[in-house]
Amino acid sequence: MKKLSLYLLFALLITGQASAQKINKIINKKYVDNLIKTLSSDDMQGRATYSLGIDKAASFIEGEFKKIGLQPLPGTTGYRQNFHKDSTDKRPLFNVVGTIPGKSKTKEMVIFSGHYDHLGILKADGQDSIANGADDDASGITAMIALAKYYKKLNNNERTLIFVAFTAEEIGGFGSQYFSKQLNPDDVVAMFNIEMIGKESKFGKNAAFITGYERSDFGKILQKNLSGSPFSFHPDPYPQQRLFYRSDNATLAALGVPAHTISTDQIDTDQLYHSVKDEYSSLDVDNILSTIKAIAQSAITIVQGTDTPTRIPKRK
Repeated sequence: MKKLSLYLLFALLITGQASAQKINKIINKKYVDNLIKTLSSDDMQGRATYSLGIDKAASFIEGEFKKIGLQPLPGTTGYRQNFHKDSTDKRPLFNVVGTIPGKSKTKEMVIFSGHYDHLGILKADGQDSIANGADDDASGITAMIALAKYYKKLNNNERTLIFVAFTAEEIGGFGSQYFSKQLNPDDVVAMFNIEMIGKESKFGKNAAFITGYERSDFGKILQKNLSGSPFSFHPDPYPQQRLFYRSDNATLAALGVPAHTISTDQIDTDQLYHSVKDEYSSLDVDNILSTIKAIAQSAITIVQGTDTPTRIPKRK
């Protein structure tokens, strides 16, 4: 029995090493650095909702989806999911959505998301008036795109994967609200919403927190899949901030989906949050890279259909 256990341990170790090597080959620092630098550049003008800057950002994300080889949502001709905030507002809004169809459990969906809008132009601080939104949330969109590349290359997802860049989070979460109405929440197995992973968390290096950790076993599954790695996920250390219902996971979570946000932001002391100083130069790209790789590794059993997180009680 001991010999069998040693063989099993060795096999798991070899599998884990092979997986890590594959992640390192597909998701590298140069690739991640280019994504975050482009999305947070002055050329995007702060990516305010309804602006030319957000249209540029959407076009960039569409281009990355096309290079990766993602498919549009069924029933659409492109990656943009067009809608209006309400019946009285005719200005266009658009989420950017791509998919990798599942091999055997096509109806079951796993969502990876972030929001690509930010605040645009603010009152100048010195010569700078562009709120670049590098951490909030170009970092999350960078992770979402990199994960799309990884899972497309891996080509072993039994469940359908949806990758979405939400718009209008900063003005009320309208992108995720619209998106949630276009699908059956009972078909969504899990949602990995990624927001603000650009700096080291209060838990130190190789660590992130999960909002609503106690509401499902989502976090426990992720941590199990990271066994033997230096990275760890923690419960949200800022419960007083009510972060669980302050991001794009909130709408689907309220409908019972194990939809959680992964972050590393020290929100209680973050002096750059919603300021013109949230720009590329303030980021720790190594922190972004390690968090992306941890999500890629920890989500694998959910992607492959062998783990299913428990549902969150519906919000009344």
